[in-house]
Amino acid sequence: MHSSKPKPNPRNRKRILIVDDHPIVREGLIQQFNREPDLMVCAQASNAAQAMAAVAKHQPDLVLVDINLPGRGGLELIRDIRALRPKLPTLVLSMHDESVFAERVLRAGGRGYLSKEASGEQLLQAVRRVLAGEIYVSHTVSTRLLDSLSGKPSARTVSPVDQLTDRELEVFSLIGQARETKDIARRLNVSGKTVEAHRAAIKRKLRLKTGPELT
Repeated sequence: MHSSKPKPNPRNRKRILIVDDHPIVREGLIQQFNREPDLMVCAQASNAAQAMAAVAKHQPDLVLVDINLPGRGGLELIRDIRALRPKLPTLVLSMHDESVFAERVLRAGGRGYLSKEASGEQLLQAVRRVLAGEIYVSHTVSTRLLDSLSGKPSARTVSPVDQLTDRELEVFSLIGQARETKDIARRLNVSGKTVEAHRAAIKRKLRLKTGPELT
């Protein structure tokens, strides 16, 4: 007679909401988390509106968020979640440069930042640490934040990009992907004039004169 391992009790597993506009990414994350005895995916969303509805309906223990989302971006979503459920932790999983986005995520109310280039083991570690009430960032970002709090001068060179608002940074990122104004407007659910206004502000702050320089 063969004994089988008892199946994990869903009541004992932490519930994760995945927010990413790439179905393949979501599917991979779902498979990874559902293999863990203490974690499970309770819902998925491809944009901020779906995510907010899922937060209300499925009551997750953690929301895993991508920065670039159609319509309202990941940083705006984090603020929305914090306003609705202040104790619900959010963790960002993104392909963007941590040195540019990690501090913005923490200021918005996120509890951590992880690159999509990280290993599966690192992702699980980050999720469990955030669920335990900790903040998860790389050692480099952690050191920089502690230095700034202690008043120690940072060796990091201040970038003009730091002057950009979160929305300008999102537009800047999409411009860097060689997306046209119409495409950016459609993705962010704004008018072409709004995108052009952001483009002009970005050029002014970065002291650039032409479109090719900006790209």
